[in-house]
Amino acid sequence: MREQEDPKSKENRKRNAFTLRLNMFFGMTFIVFSILIVRLAILQFVDAPKFQAELDDNGTRSVKIPPIRGNILDSQGKPLAYSTSTQSLYYTIQAGLKDADADKLAQKLFDIFTKIGTPDQKLTVKEIKKRMDLAHIQNTYAVPRRIKMGLSEAEIAYFSENREQYPGFDIVEESVRNYDKDDVAVQLVGYLKKYRGVRESMSKYKNIADQEDAKQQYLDDEDVGVDGLEYMYQDVLRGENGLKDYPVNAKETIIGPPVVTVPVKGDNLFLTIDKRVQLLTQQAITDHLAYMKTASGYYKDGADATTGYAVAMEVNTGKVVAMASMPDYDPSVWEGGSISPEDWDATTYFQANGTIRQAYPPYADEKERNRHPSSIVPLGSTQKPLSVLIGLNEKLFTTHDVFNDTGVFLFGKSKPQVAIHDSQGHAYGHIDAAGAIQHSSNTFMAAMVGNKLYQKYKGAKGVDVWDNYVKQFGLGVSTESGLPGESKGVIDYYHESETASSQSALIRASFGQQAKYTTLQLAQYAAMLGNEGKRMQPQFVNKVVDQDGKVVQGFTPKVLNTVSFPQEYWDEIYAGMSKVSVQGFDDFKYNFLRKTGTSEQDVGDRKKVENSVFIALAPAEHPVLAVAVVVPDGGFGAYGAAPIARKIFDAYDEYVGLDGTPHPPPTNTAAGTTNTTGGTAANGQTAAH
Repeated sequence: MREQEDPKSKENRKRNAFTLRLNMFFGMTFIVFSILIVRLAILQFVDAPKFQAELDDNGTRSVKIPPIRGNILDSQGKPLAYSTSTQSLYYTIQAGLKDADADKLAQKLFDIFTKIGTPDQKLTVKEIKKRMDLAHIQNTYAVPRRIKMGLSEAEIAYFSENREQYPGFDIVEESVRNYDKDDVAVQLVGYLKKYRGVRESMSKYKNIADQEDAKQQYLDDEDVGVDGLEYMYQDVLRGENGLKDYPVNAKETIIGPPVVTVPVKGDNLFLTIDKRVQLLTQQAITDHLAYMKTASGYYKDGADATTGYAVAMEVNTGKVVAMASMPDYDPSVWEGGSISPEDWDATTYFQANGTIRQAYPPYADEKERNRHPSSIVPLGSTQKPLSVLIGLNEKLFTTHDVFNDTGVFLFGKSKPQVAIHDSQGHAYGHIDAAGAIQHSSNTFMAAMVGNKLYQKYKGAKGVDVWDNYVKQFGLGVSTESGLPGESKGVIDYYHESETASSQSALIRASFGQQAKYTTLQLAQYAAMLGNEGKRMQPQFVNKVVDQDGKVVQGFTPKVLNTVSFPQEYWDEIYAGMSKVSVQGFDDFKYNFLRKTGTSEQDVGDRKKVENSVFIALAPAEHPVLAVAVVVPDGGFGAYGAAPIARKIFDAYDEYVGLDGTPHPPPTNTAAGTTNTTGGTAANGQTAAH
């Protein structure tokens, strides 16, 4: 029989078992909490920095959306340079991409482009891979690469619908620059190049990459202005980038939809240039250059001329309504921001704007090219109205004084003395200052201006006095047009003063030698004669208008400096300028002021090459338009340049109106038929040269 367990012992056993279980529970609880505490400590002190770093590495990847460039339009709103939008495919290199994967991707893209792309944009697999730029030759790692521009609608739809199959790819709207097919003022308008090609060579673009605001940074494949108004107004025309900000993790994997900031389109420029007047100006130069090749008489002296330059500027506003540098070229060679070697060779001598800087004649052979003058030439006798003003203001003579022009003026201490002659051996007899301008007397200028100025100031100081006067009239200083690459001209009279004599420098300068100037400087000078002493800043833009049609910037006439002379001095030069005989103006319905110039220079092995120079103002009573024409190698100014100016005045009168009212020509007559044939000299006189 089993022994009965003592109740007390049984109670103790139960208590011990409970205590054991309780201790085991607390022990397990302690272990669990200890593990949790240790784990929390590890999370806090060991893993937390790593997780924080990963969290910090999650950020955004910004893809710049280039803005649509603003348009350049003429004064009537006709587009001269304009942008059309296109869709481009860009690629940003993905982390871990291997070369073999890139080959497959390039092949895949090639297949898609071939299947649904435009036939005229064929890319090879090799070219696609080159554009991916895996070696970072053209771009840094994070910069998107343009794979293809001008996607077809089918390509746009395909890549939009299959975005997940093409990580790193984006469709971006871009602008394509187009230029007027009529080739209107192409050198003035300028052209574009790729940013990556000029960011180191042009100071304007060197610091663009350092801009903190991503909206102001440029894309490497973006087209930027490098010449003309495209460069001058780059900041206005460009607009601002848009942005696609993608959230990405530490591995640069996109982890969410982008936040899009829409780009701001560039503003539009409305120019002072009138396309109609501009085209007729260009044609006038081209026609006259061709005419002189086969003409007879004095016109044949310009048979070697290959270039011509003209500027028409409003006298009281400084607005340039025409600026022609001929020959010109088709600016479409720059479409896409680059130019082929063949197009470069074909256009290299026509790209420079010869009205503001040095441009060379289009001879491929360097030796032959060096035998012909560039676009910057001496003024010749167009200097003489200013010479008379200087002489009068310096009290070297009066409006009543008479000079006996014997056809020659001698100067210098050595024997034989240096002889200054009038053109073609003329001797004009007794003439006053107005008559000296009318007949273009070299001897009057030499004796009454140059030599007397030398005598008054006892040598070199007279050269400084001369320099001060001509610079006040914009000769030898910037016109302040703002155009890139503008020349201040080439001053030789200081060199002549140092190497020969101050007397020689002043005498030769007085009739238009010893300095060379641009056509724009000549036009600004002519306008200053017309408005009696106000040097107007040349203006090319009437207004800047945003994409909503709002005028954001207007332009008003700006006077750079003024000179003040007694009215009788101005009247004296006008009396002379109103009687200068020229070709092509015999039936001109307005009274006009003009001065011809035939400047001489030695070029290479050719001695005394004659350049044709001409300035004119109309109407004479209240000048509205100043025209300057330069034809290097063109012979006498009355024949090589004046007929071109007549056509420019006719064009302005037809479309704008020299009296404020446009005057279209009668439909049954051919306008300007005497311009190329020369006709008779204005006033029925033998033309001054």
